Amino acid sequence: MDSADVVVVGAGLAGLTCARELARGGHDVVVLERSEVVGGRVRTDLVDGFRCDRGFQLLNPAYPAVKQLVDVDALDLRQFAAGAALAGESGFSVVADPRRSPKYLLRSARSGYLHPTELARLTAWAAPALGPVHRLLERPDEPLAASLDESGVQGRLRRDVLEPFLTGVLAEDRGETSATFTRLLLRSFLLGTPGVPATGMSALPEQIASGLGRVVLGAEVRSVERLGAGWRVATPVETYDAGAVVVAADPRTAAELTGLPATPMKGLVTFWFATDEAPTDLDLLVLDPRRRGPVVNTAVMSNVAPGYAPPGRHLVQATVLMAAGAVTEREVGEHLGQIYRTSSQGWDVVAVHEIHDALPVQPPGQPVRRPVALGDGLFVAGDHRDTASIQGALVSGRRAARAVHTSMR
Repeated sequence: MDSADVVVVGAGLAGLTCARELARGGHDVVVLERSEVVGGRVRTDLVDGFRCDRGFQLLNPAYPAVKQLVDVDALDLRQFAAGAALAGESGFSVVADPRRSPKYLLRSARSGYLHPTELARLTAWAAPALGPVHRLLERPDEPLAASLDESGVQGRLRRDVLEPFLTGVLAEDRGETSATFTRLLLRSFLLGTPGVPATGMSALPEQIASGLGRVVLGAEVRSVERLGAGWRVATPVETYDAGAVVVAADPRTAAELTGLPATPMKGLVTFWFATDEAPTDLDLLVLDPRRRGPVVNTAVMSNVAPGYAPPGRHLVQATVLMAAGAVTEREVGEHLGQIYRTSSQGWDVVAVHEIHDALPVQPPGQPVRRPVALGDGLFVAGDHRDTASIQGALVSGRRAARAVHTSMR
């Protein structure tokens, strides 16, 4: 039997952030993680020299919690251009932010998507995202699609650019997500340019975990039980007694261990393809406005982060909604061939990641922040307690640490 001031269950971003903040506050902390590596949903697999993140993920340096809690410079972030490429019959149209991606200014102007009326209405709809956050949160909330309709946001800019882009970001294509939450995400996209660490998304949790003393891997927690004035946490090989427990596991496990209601989740599937020649030299996210197949977004990762592929080869990601049902590699490959206007028959499948619990559902009216203290020294952390994002995971971990520190003090 072992003991600590605090046991943190789960070594994802929320659990690691919580543990680091508690350790810095002088508490003896042990982190229990059932996997053999840290990171939770933020992981990178190294396959034959290719770096394949567990699902297409990006780190936005404009997230406030990233600025405060992460050494972004040390991650050597490789950023996408600020915009999107839209696949068409004769090639790609580009819609990009001229401030951050001036090299695409002329192509954006010629794209035909910057219709003044449509642009003005979309700008007016998005404007609250750039004001004070507390005012945004005070606004009445509604489903995204209804919010856009009421603001008169229609036409090709919405249909071909905004909705395909948000489908991948929100992991749903019906416009049911909270408009307030969507504006919060767009705020960060407008203020920062997302990218990936040069060595893969795993670099983020590895950095947070680097200063922690006790992180026990391969330790699946079977139970969390009240024991006198404290708690007992049991794994198949060891038990831990602590004054407080923070359950920062995935939402399903968190519900099982704490008795909280299960959090509805949305799934994504990401296919990783290796090819000798890049199908495009664009460093942009690629969308298919005509929706000719299951792929909601794709990108040549090695154009942005060369270290994602071995020398002389390229890595292409393609993401589909799990809600679309079973999708085969052949269907994805055929759709990619249409998008990039080339044959994908010679491409090799490096990995396929089915992420059933990619993002918590964020319905209209749901509080952006939900309680992390459950009472009597039991706490919970994760993006299901905050916003469904890396920002939400980091913030919830810090909130839980502060709540634990206050209760123990």
